[in-house]
Amino acid sequence: MNIAELLTDGFGRVQEVVHEVVDGLSADQLAWRAAEDANSIAWLVWHLTRVQDSHIAEVADTEQAWTADGWADRFALPFSPDATGYGQDPADVAGVVVGSDLLAGYYDAVHERTVAYLAKLTDPDLDRIVDTNWTPHVTLGVRLVSVLDDDIQHAGQAAFVRGILPV
Repeated sequence: MNIAELLTDGFGRVQEVVHEVVDGLSADQLAWRAAEDANSIAWLVWHLTRVQDSHIAEVADTEQAWTADGWADRFALPFSPDATGYGQDPADVAGVVVGSDLLAGYYDAVHERTVAYLAKLTDPDLDRIVDTNWTPHVTLGVRLVSVLDDDIQHAGQAAFVRGILPV
C-alpha cells in the first residue's frame, strides 16, 4: 500500500459514514439539534465537507467544488459562500437546513476531487510545506492527516446525533 492508497482508504471511510448518517433522513431530521447550542447532522456534514473541499483545493491549487460546481448556489445558505463553519454560532448552525441528497451529493463531489488529487501523490510530496503561518511550518502530509482527522471526528459526531434523534 502506498500513501495515496492509504489516504484514499481513510477518506473513503468518511464517505461511508456520511452516507450512513444522512441516508433516509428528512431535512427537518438533519437540522435537529440535541440542544439550542448543539450542532445538527446537516451542519456537521456540511462543515466537514467544506473543510475538506477548501483544504484540498488549496493544496491542489484548484477552485473549490463549492463554487466551481455550483454547490453554494444549490445550498443557498444564509451566509457568505466562503464560509466553512469555523467561528459560526448556533444561529448559523440553525441556518443549515438541506436534504440528504444535497449533503451526500456535495460530499461525493468533494470526495471525487480528493481521490483524484491523492492518486497523484508520492511519498516525497508529503514533505512539501503548504502553510508557513505555523511553527513548525505545515507540510502537505500533516495537512492531509489534519483534514482526515477533522472529517472523522465530525462524521462520528453526526453519527452520534443520528443515534439520539427522537423517533
